[in-house]
Amino acid sequence: MSAGRIESVRIRGFRSLADVELSNLQNANVLIGANGSGKSNFIRFFEMMSWMLRSRRLGEFVERHGGADDQLYGGNSVTPRMEGEVSLATDKGRNDYRFALSYAHPDRLIFTEEAYRFSASDYSTDAPWKYVPSGHREAGIIDVAQAGPSPGVNPTTARVIVHLLRSCQVFQFHDTSDTSNFKKRWDAEDDNYLRTHGGNLAAVLHRLEQGDVRRFDLICRNVRRVLPVFDRFQVDESYGKVSLRWKAAGTDRTFGAHLTSDGSLRFFALVTLLNLPPEMLPNVLLLDEPELGLHPAAVALVGGMIKSLAVDRQIIVATQSPLLVDAFDLDEIVVLDLHDGRTSFSRPDADGYKRWLDDGFMPGEIWQKNLIGGRP
Repeated sequence: MSAGRIESVRIRGFRSLADVELSNLQNANVLIGANGSGKSNFIRFFEMMSWMLRSRRLGEFVERHGGADDQLYGGNSVTPRMEGEVSLATDKGRNDYRFALSYAHPDRLIFTEEAYRFSASDYSTDAPWKYVPSGHREAGIIDVAQAGPSPGVNPTTARVIVHLLRSCQVFQFHDTSDTSNFKKRWDAEDDNYLRTHGGNLAAVLHRLEQGDVRRFDLICRNVRRVLPVFDRFQVDESYGKVSLRWKAAGTDRTFGAHLTSDGSLRFFALVTLLNLPPEMLPNVLLLDEPELGLHPAAVALVGGMIKSLAVDRQIIVATQSPLLVDAFDLDEIVVLDLHDGRTSFSRPDADGYKRWLDDGFMPGEIWQKNLIGGRP
C-alpha cells in the first residue's frame, strides 16, 4: 500500500475541541499554545482513533480517560455527539474517513455514523461516501476491510484507510516512575517497532545492535552529544527477556534504568525513535511535549532530528518549548488558543513577521514575545 500522510482533520465535540479544522498539514507541524489550550487534546484524539482501529478498544479508551461524558465538549448535556473527519493523501489520491460517536447510557459512546471514500487524483470531484451500518460500540470499518466484495461496499478502500490510520502513532515517553515500562524486563522478541510508551526500548536496541550495528552506533553517538558520561547501550538478554542498561565512558561500570535520570530515559527513547530504520517507523508520528525534562542542548538536538526525519515522515509535535520551536519554519507552526473553554487554531502569516525574521529573530523568540499568540 502507498505511504500516506494526513492532509486535513476536522474535529467537533471532543473535549475542548468544540469545532476545529486543520488543513494543509505539512510534513512537519508544530502545535504551540499555553497550558490547557488543547494541544494534548488534539494528540489524544489521534490516540483515541488508534485504540479504535488498532485494537478495537474504544470502550476501554473511554473508561481509562474518565468515561464518555468527560470526552465530550461541555459534557453530554451540551454536546451529546462527537464527530471526526480525517483526509489522508497518497500518490493515488485522497482517502477520507469520518465518524460520529454519540453518548449512550451508562456513560459510553456508540457509533451513530461511519463512512469512507476514495477520490482519485485524476478526478476533479469527490467520490460519494460509502456508509457503514451504525449503532455499534467499536469501529465497523474494520469489518468492512476484512470482508469480501459485495454490492455498494469497497473493502479495498476500507483496508487502505484502516492501514493508513493504524500507521498514525502517538508517542509519549513521560512515565519514568519506578513502575514505568522503561524499568521492566521486556520480551526480547517485541522489537518490530518502538511502542508508544517506549517500554520495549531495550528490545529495539538489542535488535539494532544485532542486525544494524551502524544505526545502533549512530544512536549511541547522538546520545553522547548531550551526555558525555554515556559510552554505549549494553542491553542484557537472558531467557528471552531484555533489560535496559548503558555503559559509562572511561569505565566498565554499567547502569540500569533505575539508576538513570528521568530526562536521560526520555532522551534515550526519543533519539532511538527518531533514528529508526524506515521499516520500523509509522507513516505519521505524533509527539506530545517531547521536551519534558530535557536539557536545552538535548531539546535543540531533538528538534533537529525531528526536522530531518520530516523529510520522509509526517510529524506532528505538541510543545511548550521555544527552543524546540526554533528548529522549524514559521509556516510549520500552528497556534492554539483557548476562549471560553473552546480551542481555536490559527497559523502565523510569515509575511507579517518578515521584519522580525530578517532581524535574526527565531520563531521561538517571536512566540516568547507574544507576537503570534498562544501565550497565557
